[in-house]
Amino acid sequence: MRPRWRVFRQDAGRVAGPPAIAYGFLFILSLAIGQWSIARYGTVLVWPANGVLLAALLQLHRKAAIRLLAVCFVFNLVGNYLRADPPRMLLLNAVLNFGEVILAGLIARRFCGAALDMRRPARLARFAFLAVAPAAMTSAVIGLTILHPPLAQVPVDLETWFTVETLGLLIVTPTLLLLARNHRFAEVRSTRQALEPALLIGALVAVTTAVFAQSAAPVVFLIFPPLLLIAFRLSPSWSACGVMLIALIGTVFTLNGHGPMTLSTLGPRSWPRADLLPLLRALPVFHLFMAAVLCVALPASTALTERRRFEARLRAKTDAAVQARLMAEQAAVAKSCFLSMMSHEMRTPLNGVSGFAEILAAGQGLEPDTARQIDHIRKSSQRLSILVDEILDFSRGEIEIVRAPLCLATIVEDAAGDLRQDAERKGLTVSVSGDADLEARHLGDERRIRQVLGHLMSNAVKFTDRGGVDLALGLSPGGEAVEIAIADTGPGIPGDMLARLFEPFAQGDATTTRSHEGAGMGLALSRRLAGLMGGTILGANRPEGGAVFRLTLPLEPAPAARRPEPAEVAQSGDPRAPRILVVDDHQTNREVAKVMLEAFGCDVEIARDGLESLASVRSADFDLVLMDVRMPNMDGLEATRRIRGLAGPAAAMPIVAMTADAMPEDVARCLCAGMNAHLAKPIAMASLRGVLERFLTGAADDPAADLRDAG
Repeated sequence: MRPRWRVFRQDAGRVAGPPAIAYGFLFILSLAIGQWSIARYGTVLVWPANGVLLAALLQLHRKAAIRLLAVCFVFNLVGNYLRADPPRMLLLNAVLNFGEVILAGLIARRFCGAALDMRRPARLARFAFLAVAPAAMTSAVIGLTILHPPLAQVPVDLETWFTVETLGLLIVTPTLLLLARNHRFAEVRSTRQALEPALLIGALVAVTTAVFAQSAAPVVFLIFPPLLLIAFRLSPSWSACGVMLIALIGTVFTLNGHGPMTLSTLGPRSWPRADLLPLLRALPVFHLFMAAVLCVALPASTALTERRRFEARLRAKTDAAVQARLMAEQAAVAKSCFLSMMSHEMRTPLNGVSGFAEILAAGQGLEPDTARQIDHIRKSSQRLSILVDEILDFSRGEIEIVRAPLCLATIVEDAAGDLRQDAERKGLTVSVSGDADLEARHLGDERRIRQVLGHLMSNAVKFTDRGGVDLALGLSPGGEAVEIAIADTGPGIPGDMLARLFEPFAQGDATTTRSHEGAGMGLALSRRLAGLMGGTILGANRPEGGAVFRLTLPLEPAPAARRPEPAEVAQSGDPRAPRILVVDDHQTNREVAKVMLEAFGCDVEIARDGLESLASVRSADFDLVLMDVRMPNMDGLEATRRIRGLAGPAAAMPIVAMTADAMPEDVARCLCAGMNAHLAKPIAMASLRGVLERFLTGAADDPAADLRDAG
């Protein structure tokens, strides 16, 4: 709550500390002790009554505080009357006391915060210097101005009045406020045994009594070690109680002419009442001593409590951060497992649909309607496979970029070739142009570049009805990066779409009557992949019509490497057809792989799990093993490790993971288990042929091809 100028506390909020009657009892007791001290010794060393009243004013709600002030004002008048004060002092003393309390409370509420939390050193300092000191000085100046004592006595009277009032407010008020909020020191109490406070307070009382019971040596410094121990070991409430005990013991002994303060020679040399002269000389030293005690004990205790509070908050935040990190890690693991499982469960049926569709589409002698329908199945399964990849890539938090040597010219040609048939069906042309210098190899992630170009080319063909699509490979204007431009002659990009072109699920036409398919994730994922590779994608309209997308990638040149020529895979009837072992627990997947491999002229043997694959490898020689991962009895990873542990040439036999586990961590697990490459389902005949060419013609020995199929 923002501090304001107000005397009384608002009626809302929790009431802490003792009730009003307790403050009233403490005020009457303090008033009686003060009156007794004046009657017996002619003076007081500390005036605690105003400190009690100020604590009550700051702590109690408005109505209770007003009632208490009224009752205590009456008791103050009665006390002055019993003390036989002169008529003008009878009312003046009570008015000055209550005026001092109200002024100090008003300033304290404004500058010390609404909570009045004396645990904080800054608030304690503001309370002492901005509230107590001005209020006490104002009371002293007004009182002496009205009483008008002899000019020679004014400095002594002013110092005595100010110091007595200030010490009373500084000793009693913070102590009562800290005790009222003692529940806030639970963390300190919980770490301290109950015996420790009793021992430390007992030691302080014993040392203080010993120091003030003698008048031979000024050894008040002996009081500070136990006082500091209390400040360091206990809460500010105990420190404040220790200060009050020192003030009480010191006052009793000093008023009775005992203690180190009686050795003082400071103060006036003469006084109207000669019997008070020794006490007046002891007063300044006692006041300085109590000021030193206050300046040492309460600030040290509050500073240490503040430190403990910060440490506790830091521990709590650290624990919360550790817990949040553990929860995030668990969530990441759960998400990874979920994505991996979804990838496997969605790719497995897709493999059967797309695989058989591709096999049927490659057949001869089909009726035109049958061929057209099979082609629709093939393209739909391809789109569904792309959508699955996009969803999984978009959902995955981190995408790993694998840099390896690649040929950009080949990638661009392949991107054009993949969609040339679809473009020709729409009557479109697809052209490729490029810089001859870019025939050289570069370092980059071939899989991700192909993925981005696939999205851009697919959009260009999808949104173009007349004309064609052109791919241009070149260097950026500065020559520091490679630039691939995909230009089309379609309708261009609507003006309201340019700003949100790369946002997830953004659609140029999101109505139910739109003429183009798509989930709106391709461009968003493409920009994300380009950014991970250090590049950019920009889309714009062409002046002559259509749109152009420019993919810029800062690729480093790679050392030239021999690129193997594609070799013909053996056809059926060859003297020695390649022997391939297909290991898969799913009947549809086994049949798809068998038909595709036999179309390439391979001799295929089937195993249904890892145990059967081990038995097959031990009993026959194979040129290549296509190994699924998730299988009963023994999974593909364990089977691969067992095969690598065999004696003889079987241990070095090429093993390629052919699995629906297609996440990057799945690829890494396959390679770590000893597999040579990774082929993700659904399987295309072109990708399967590439694996055969690589491992049956010696291309696998090409260092540039090490990770080509692992993505």
